[in-house]
Amino acid sequence: MKNKEFFTDYIKVFLEENSKLNLISKNEEKFLWEKHIYDSLAIEFFFEKYGRDFKTLLDFGTGGGFPSVPIALAYPEIKVTALDSIRKKIVAVEDMKQRLKISNLETICDRVENLHTKFDLVTSRAVAALDKIVDYAIPHLKRGGYFITYKSRKTEEEIKTAKKVLNKYKAEIVDILEYALPLEENYTRNLIIIRQK
Repeated sequence: MKNKEFFTDYIKVFLEENSKLNLISKNEEKFLWEKHIYDSLAIEFFFEKYGRDFKTLLDFGTGGGFPSVPIALAYPEIKVTALDSIRKKIVAVEDMKQRLKISNLETICDRVENLHTKFDLVTSRAVAALDKIVDYAIPHLKRGGYFITYKSRKTEEEIKTAKKVLNKYKAEIVDILEYALPLEENYTRNLIIIRQK
């Protein structure tokens, strides 16, 4: 995983954007690396297990650019599409892209259900409950692709609720990768890995 120093310019640019738009709260700025960038980069645990042979990624509900921007910076070989329906957030991500010259990042302001492209990977972080986001994500996966969603400790409850919609798409949870954020208190997170059967 890339270290904090690799993201120095990005952190500076993000904080400048945040001062104008409040993409994350002032209190959260203190934990920008630990709770947002490091968390976004947890996709590394997926790559370690499933390989790196993926060319395209859609991050829907990208908000202030998590995980799309850290992923695009860390993996220049992957074409990352950051999608959000809130214009000011996409404008902020586009500004970061231009200022940091991130050539493998594309921004789209729209609702995910209006997009008709398929991707190798789809990601979602802090968007909605699992049963809702499965409905948005699976139609955008190429055959053999993976939906990777970032979740907290409530993972088990959300999985139970999502069984019906997973069945609808003939999709299954193939893995749950647990990791901890680099914080003093125990902050466990999960990547839920889903693919169609």
